[in-house]
This record gives sequence, structure tokens and C-alpha cells, in this order.
Amino acid sequence: MDGRVKPGHDELKRRRRPELVRLLVGLPAAVLALLASAAPARADLKLCNRMSYVIEAAIGIDEKAATATRGWFRIDPAACRVVLQGALHADRILLNARALSLYGSSPIPQNGSDTLCVAQDNFVIAAARQCRIGQTPAPFTQITPTQTDEGYLVAYLAEDSDYDDEQARLAAIQRLLVIAGYDASPIDGVDGPKTQSALAAFLKSHALAADAAQSQNFFTLMIEAVQAPSPVGLTWCNDTPYKIMAAIAADDGKQVTSRGWYRIDPGKCLHPDVAGQPRQVFSFAEAVDADNRTIKVKDKPLNWGGEKQLCTRENKFEISDQGDCATRGFAAIGFAAVDMSGGGKTLRFATP
Repeated sequence: MDGRVKPGHDELKRRRRPELVRLLVGLPAAVLALLASAAPARADLKLCNRMSYVIEAAIGIDEKAATATRGWFRIDPAACRVVLQGALHADRILLNARALSLYGSSPIPQNGSDTLCVAQDNFVIAAARQCRIGQTPAPFTQITPTQTDEGYLVAYLAEDSDYDDEQARLAAIQRLLVIAGYDASPIDGVDGPKTQSALAAFLKSHALAADAAQSQNFFTLMIEAVQAPSPVGLTWCNDTPYKIMAAIAADDGKQVTSRGWYRIDPGKCLHPDVAGQPRQVFSFAEAVDADNRTIKVKDKPLNWGGEKQLCTRENKFEISDQGDCATRGFAAIGFAAVDMSGGGKTLRFATP
């Protein structure tokens, strides 16, 4: 019991607000808030995003010992998307969620009871328990969505912050403004002069109308801005035909924190989030194939680094203690120092 007054039966019926069940998803301190119900899966399944991240979701369908997966479905903050249509006769519905790669190390691995196969880009996998080339295993969580008056089955994705739609949208805008190099912190979903100033500066620099933030495609516009060269902060640009995975490190005078991995697609740019005003910034990047194996050119790995040995690991990471990497299960990689004295720096990665 939490001490709150419970509404009566008639009020509950009128509200039709089912209880939220929370499970961990692949975002920092985030949870998957599922509207729980015993209703059978007989309608379109809709996922709704109340997180401060643009996310991509994959679904799994378990039916008579056969399991299939499908993804990725992009869902903007404060938006919903139908991911399954028609009558569903599945024994179980499962879900995996990830944030877009431009958020870098922010997401953490998802916890789930089932391990199913996914691919990096859009996919449909009929036999999803035995991964083939180009597929990777990922944890999926079983969900039990609720049926709404409109005939949908609905599940919400939420953070510990428990944003409503308006707060989630604003927090997501704040997060992308910070990544794009504008000071909109803290990321809290609360409007104020600092957020409005950063947003106004962003709109002006991109020749957008004052009300552009209310448009349905505003997150697409912001993501394009994050993936374009910028005169402020650090920008990575991928001029190769390969996917590039990059990591960044910042020395604040007390400790050096390394963070990765950021995915940069061919022909795209990306702004890693460099918080505060670090004394020194370091960068490492390498080209990889579809299975995340290092690309080699003339028998040499195609990477861009330097002499500063810092800790990394294969999966997403944020490491503050850079001592004795190997004995702690990390890999030491040579990062290059980045000269940020001009206020902004663009690193372009090209094939030799």
C-alpha cells in the first residue's frame, strides 16, 4: 500500500486507466511501462513513447513453438505507432527497444527473459531463435498490453522520470539541443528561459519558423541537424563507404571519462555529447562491416586514433577510471587528442 486513496469501482470504470507494470529497457534508468491487462490479443498493437529519446522498437511473436521477430519501428517522443495489424493469435508478444545511435553511450543493454535474433537495419526474421550471418542476439521482454476503447492494444515506453506526453517531448528536444551544441540543460522536461533561448538559437541558425517545434517532423529536422557539420563542439563526419563506430573521452581536470560507441553511417556526421568545458577531448573511430568486424585496408585496420591509451569495451560503455584496463575486463585503445581551442572541431574520416 502506498497511502494513496484508491478510486471506487465506478470511477475506475470511467477512467479506464490500467495499472502500469515496469520492466527494464535499453535506456539509462529507464523502464518499459506496460499497460497490463488480461485482454486477448485481438486488435492492432500500438507502442507509445513517453521517453526523452527517439527510439526504435523490435517485436517478437511466439506462437506454437515458432518465434519470429520484426523491426525496427521508429517512434518519436510523445508519439505512438502501430507495429502489428489485425487479429493476433500469438501465445506471447515480446519487445526490444533501443535509442537511435546518435545518443551514443546513453542507452544501456536491455534486460529480458528471451534472447531473439535482430539485424542492424530493418528486418523480418522468421526463425528468430537461431541467428544467421548478419543477425545478432538481443534480449526481449514479454509484454501484456491493454485493449483500449478505440480497439487498439497499447503498451507505453517510459522512463523513471514518469513524463507525460508533453514533458517527454520537451525533454527529448532538450536532449537533442544539447547534442547539437546548444545549452538546454538540465534535461528535465520543464520549460524555462534557458530552454527557450537554446531552442530559439537552434531555430534561427537553421532558418526555421518560430513554431517549427510544434510540427510533426520536428524530431526529423533536429536529427538531421545533429548529423550535419556544426561550428560548435566536436563533429565526426564519415566520408567512407563503411559504417564507423566512434568513442570520445573528456578530461575535466579530475578524471578522464571515455564513452562509446557512436554509430556514424556513410555520408553522415554526428555530434557526440561533450558535457561541460573539459580541459582536453580525445577521439577514436574505426570502420566496421555488417557484423561489426574491423575493416582492413592493405592488411591494416581502418581506424583513426592516437597515443592516449584509454579504456573501452565491445558494447556501449562509459568508463571514468582509466587505470589497469585489461585486469578489469576492458580493452586499452589509443585515442587522439582533439584541438578544441577554436570552439568547434570537425573530424572527417576518409579511406586512404
